[in-house]
Amino acid sequence: MATGHTDPQRRERILAATLDLIAEEGVAGVSHRKIATRAKVPLGSMTYHFTGIDELLREAFTGYADHIVAVFERHLSGAGTADQAREAVTDLIHTLSEGPRRDLVLTQELYTLAARHTAYRQLCQRWMRRSRDLLEHHFDPATARQLDALIEGLTLHRSLDDAPPDRALTREAVARITAAP
Repeated sequence: MATGHTDPQRRERILAATLDLIAEEGVAGVSHRKIATRAKVPLGSMTYHFTGIDELLREAFTGYADHIVAVFERHLSGAGTADQAREAVTDLIHTLSEGPRRDLVLTQELYTLAARHTAYRQLCQRWMRRSRDLLEHHFDPATARQLDALIEGLTLHRSLDDAPPDRALTREAVARITAAP
């Protein structure tokens, strides 16, 4: 394995290992030593690349939020009509809720940090703003805000339900929120 400056992927491996470890053990189980072991980097690399565990967590969660926004963008970018946008939102909810359990855990770990710490709350606010911006290409701002909350809520409920509601119920919920008053 390359060392020092000849290992350009080291920082990215550390960030990926951080998210993997959080998904398995929660934020409380994260330490520099565990991350370094998982990333297969020397322990000293941790302080070389990050000023501390908080900076590492913020950067890892920022990358995770970017990933989820990219999922939103992939689903919504092809919609040209309101009906296509509604179907894209339905697909998005099912993609997120049927996706890796890892994503559900990471989202909930981030929300827990956001409930306790301003920096993580600000990170979540930026993430929500970006999601709503994408939704606002298809819906008015108030509807986009409601849809964003619906996406989060239905994703969580579908992820945790042993018999999650089918696509028809999701489609109906999206239609109700996006119906003209």
